[in-house]
Formats: sequence, C-alpha cells, structure tokens
Amino acid sequence: MADNAQQAREATLRVLERYWNADDDDTSMFAPDVVYRMMATGEEHRGPQGIRELLHDFYRRSFDAIAETRNVVIGDGIAVLEAEVVGTHTGEFAGVPATGKEVRIPLVVVYEVADDLIRAGRVYVEIPVFHRQVGAA
Repeated sequence: MADNAQQAREATLRVLERYWNADDDDTSMFAPDVVYRMMATGEEHRGPQGIRELLHDFYRRSFDAIAETRNVVIGDGIAVLEAEVVGTHTGEFAGVPATGKEVRIPLVVVYEVADDLIRAGRVYVEIPVFHRQVGAA
C-alpha cells in the first residue's frame, strides 16, 4: 500500500515538474476541461488555452515577473506550491494601473492532478500585499 501511495505522489510530481519547466506555450500537461479559479475574486479560467492566456496576462502584461518557489508539498493527486511573484508591476492588476514598482507578492496554488494531467488549480494571490507595495492600500 505504501508503494502505491509513493508512486501516486511521484506521478503527481512528474506532471507538475513538466508544467513548471515547460515553455509558456506548452499546454500539454492540462486536461481539456482544466479550470483555474482565482480565489480572491472567484474568476475562473477554463481550458488549456484559457490557462495559458491567464498566465501570460499575469506574468507578462500585469507584471514582468517570475514565481520564486518557497515550498512544494506533493500528495496523491494534489500538490501545493508556495511562492512569491517577484518582478515589476507593468500593467493593470486588481484595479491598479501600471506603477512600474517592484513587487514581491505571496502566492499559493493548489493543483489537482489525475491521469497525468492537471485538472484544476486554486490560485491564492495576496492582493492586499500587492496594494501596499504599489501604494494603493
């Protein structure tokens, strides 16, 4: 039984490592019906193309940024990433026009994985921290 659980965790990790190391346009690790929900707003992004657009808009339009990983916890079909979005605020985000300010915003994403594909993501972005950093608080 322990071997099966370990194999399931390893399979989950393989999918997420493929995702984290992929080119921006690679959507092969997403299920056709994948859904990412922005937990602060309830906004949903659906399908591989919708997720790709969400990530591009966030990391290339709203910010010129990367996610610096702090911690990763992997389970059987579930994973949690704790990170910080680090970069420059270059476009509208959370009602705030581009400020050009440097940001370091806490981020947590909970991933659901099944059949070697990401099925869902719940994205927690600390918007109050962002507001303070750009002077919008």
